[in-house]
Amino acid sequence: MKALDLQPHGPLRGHAGSHMFISSLQSGTVPVGAGLPAKRPAQAIEIPLADHLADLAVEALIDEADLSPKPGLVDRRSNGAHTDMTLALMHASALALWPCLRNMAEAAQTIGTISQPLRASLGKLGRDGEAAMLAATHGVNTHRGAIWALGLLVAAKALDPDADASTLAARAGRIALLDDPAMPPQQSHGLQVRQRYGTSGAREQAQQGFPAVIRHGLPQLQRSRAAGASEPHARLDALLAIMAVLSDTCVLWRSGPAGLAAVQQGALAVLGAGGSATLAGRRQLRELDQQLLHLNASPGGAADLLAACLFLDKAGSL
Repeated sequence: MKALDLQPHGPLRGHAGSHMFISSLQSGTVPVGAGLPAKRPAQAIEIPLADHLADLAVEALIDEADLSPKPGLVDRRSNGAHTDMTLALMHASALALWPCLRNMAEAAQTIGTISQPLRASLGKLGRDGEAAMLAATHGVNTHRGAIWALGLLVAAKALDPDADASTLAARAGRIALLDDPAMPPQQSHGLQVRQRYGTSGAREQAQQGFPAVIRHGLPQLQRSRAAGASEPHARLDALLAIMAVLSDTCVLWRSGPAGLAAVQQGALAVLGAGGSATLAGRRQLRELDQQLLHLNASPGGAADLLAACLFLDKAGSL
């Protein structure tokens, strides 16, 4: 498989790419600019921590969208099992969420503790972000689950800039356990699936501290890197590890228990064959993709958690 360019497409506010270095996050700002080729000495500039965290979150969303080949999902090759989504739409949606994610981080910095006021503020900002997403996508739900997951994680990092990935996920879970009294009644696809099949969804994943990411996605990402896989292959393997264990409500909504079984068993088959970096693994991955397209199954919940995984991979090591 040819290595892919997974760099974000489109400007990120405050994004400094590989030129960013961090000397201290306690001050709430991030010095950037070192290492840039220049005719005169590089001069570090400071961007607020909230801006930097929003950059990382949007970058994670764009990296997830660009990653290919993802079974049943929108990527560089195709629209997967979707008739209403394109890669360009996913990019537009991700970029539209930057203000929301920045504001969530700022709210956490301002309030300073895991508390009911913080939960209420994040809920309102998340609903504002969802409105911005729907405006950018002309009504298509591209990233509702990702707003929930990344919003919690951005807030957790803003509260404790030195925390590692596991601690961040646990802190995000504590925030998610708090009620949001202003949340309007919902009858989302995820809620209907939970009621029909008695399974957990994105809310429960967050409240439990993102176990599919912490116990499966991140460890697989690290194992694949350690085994010499390229970064795209390592990320694909992390996605597959999440798919193998997640009761994905997106899959259940579109294709029922049969679709979920196909997703989980197929993901395990790819990993069992050596992962996406091996010839046998790529054969299994192609078969899984064809099967999911036939079933109209799209593991969108796993894709949202991969974005969370990529964010934690970067933010947890700052």
